[in-house]
Amino acid sequence: MSGVVTATRAVFLAERPSGEPEARHFDVRELPLPERAADQLLVRNIFMSVDPSTRGRLGTSNMQYTTNIEVGSPLDGSALGVVIEGTDEVPAGSYVRHRLGWREHAVLDTAAATVIAPRGIELHHWLGILGQTGFTAYCGLQRAGEIRTGDTVFVSAAAGAVGSAAGQFARLLGATRVIGSAGGPDKAALLRDRFGFDVGIDYRARPVGAALRDAAPDGIDLYFDNVGGDHLVAALSALRQQGRVALCGMISNGGPDSPPLDRLIEVILKRITIKGFIVRDHEDLRSEFEDRVAGWLAAGDIVAESTIHDGLDNAADAFVSMLGGGNIGKMLVRVS
Repeated sequence: MSGVVTATRAVFLAERPSGEPEARHFDVRELPLPERAADQLLVRNIFMSVDPSTRGRLGTSNMQYTTNIEVGSPLDGSALGVVIEGTDEVPAGSYVRHRLGWREHAVLDTAAATVIAPRGIELHHWLGILGQTGFTAYCGLQRAGEIRTGDTVFVSAAAGAVGSAAGQFARLLGATRVIGSAGGPDKAALLRDRFGFDVGIDYRARPVGAALRDAAPDGIDLYFDNVGGDHLVAALSALRQQGRVALCGMISNGGPDSPPLDRLIEVILKRITIKGFIVRDHEDLRSEFEDRVAGWLAAGDIVAESTIHDGLDNAADAFVSMLGGGNIGKMLVRVS
């Protein structure tokens, strides 16, 4: 590597949480950078994504779709940066998206980077509504949920990054009624007033099952599940015959208050289709998704919200805040 950047700062897992993660479980340390090979890039990260899936990686369970983070190791995740030292294929000055976030600089294989042409759209949206977040919502609706014209759709964690995208996309993909749930009256109001949901349920104010029955007295056709738990039970009760569930995340499951599995009898009685999905299985939809969503953004048909914290030193606080519902839309850290 010919440049002056031989080390960087990164967020490390200092201690494995025994309960909910706290900022003290992380620290920022110097990380040596490997010498750049001819087919590698040196990237200065500009934004990094803060994702709920990182929560599962802090434990030791294998009930997830990626690897656990070891104590004493740097975290990783989606990031977007500018190439400082490049290759013929990806020259210096290019913007790239990659998986070596939670650090200020990264050396990575050219094949591991996706070149981003911003198209006049703010860079951070390529980690949010136009990144894996929006792509997850799009694939969940199109592939797992098989959304249809005229559907009534229910989305949990609807003020978050994936949920707020899923609700807006559902409308543009043909849903006639979109219901979302969020924690607190302000977020519930935001679903209606900012993101265009027909109903915003505050699940902290009353049981979600009762609120969903009021919001959709004739039932729902599709449930986009980000949380599992009581929301999934409520959705199973509300789903019509031949209803569909797109299982994106189940972050509330596994605790002492998890609902009993015997409610799954609804799946049989109503011939419900439940389909889990992992977004990386649907890369064939990527170009269609980017073209479509970039067009919706340009036309003002969707709202893209981000909550941005500044500086790598605040990354752990951003992560803890996100887990507690402290974000509207996508949670990001501006690294540089």
